[in-house]
Amino acid sequence: MRRDTFKAWYQASRPPFFIATFAPLLIGWILGKGDCQHAERFLLVILGSFFVHLATNLANDYFEHFLGTDSGESIGSSRVIQEGKITPRSLLKAIVFLYFLAFVVAFIIMTAYDLFVLLPLILFAFFSSLFYVGPPVRYGYHGLGELFVGLNMGPVMVAGTYWVAMGHIDTAPFYVSVPVGLMVASILYYQSLPDMKTDLAAGKYTLAVKLGKKGALIGLILFWIAIYLSIIGLIIAGFLTWYAIFSLLSIPLFIKMVHIARVTEDWVLLDRFGHYVRILYVFNSIAVIAGLL
Repeated sequence: MRRDTFKAWYQASRPPFFIATFAPLLIGWILGKGDCQHAERFLLVILGSFFVHLATNLANDYFEHFLGTDSGESIGSSRVIQEGKITPRSLLKAIVFLYFLAFVVAFIIMTAYDLFVLLPLILFAFFSSLFYVGPPVRYGYHGLGELFVGLNMGPVMVAGTYWVAMGHIDTAPFYVSVPVGLMVASILYYQSLPDMKTDLAAGKYTLAVKLGKKGALIGLILFWIAIYLSIIGLIIAGFLTWYAIFSLLSIPLFIKMVHIARVTEDWVLLDRFGHYVRILYVFNSIAVIAGLL
């Protein structure tokens, strides 16, 4: 593969966001007391999940190109199509191939470990991945993106991984998945802020667009208040040890992120500060993991 081609597909895959997939899987595995003897189960879950994550990223670029959402000044996509680096046809082939690989991995998990009860979760994840911006549903255009992302990256991934590790389900993974799902949803929410004007012009009514600029800032604050409170609640309820309280050490960074959003006139510029919300996610995920050990 030529270097330019590799760089184009790397750009389309958006690797910095892959951590959003890995953390829920690791938390579910630790909850399920996964060990090296069953490492192949975890590897299969990781493989299938990353196939879906990558397919989702490419599908978003593909569909939003034809819907015109990524034209002009929009910065929400990888822009590989707009820059002429990858053709829509090539993206479509990759999307179909990745979904095929994901279903193969899911089939192996269900048959090898007699876990066909996972099928509803797998189908829900596929639906959520394809129809975020894919017609005719396009739920991301109706302010439901954060809800579906939170459900998939929270309960579906955490509880699903636990299920594969243990062979049965329990209530604990659902409780622990709450701050995880909220954190991933907050990443999507933050990434929608710089594109509020272009999204509105394209008829994409994200949650931020529905709230308006003032409401969107309040929404960002409420997201992280809910995250911190849910972690504290899990500690009090005994689902996490007191090690998870280190989550609160990230509050100064949260305050800095909110301050930047509050004083920035042109929210398009917020895109350059997107790493703050990802750092918050990583730090707090580590705190949750520490609370499970």
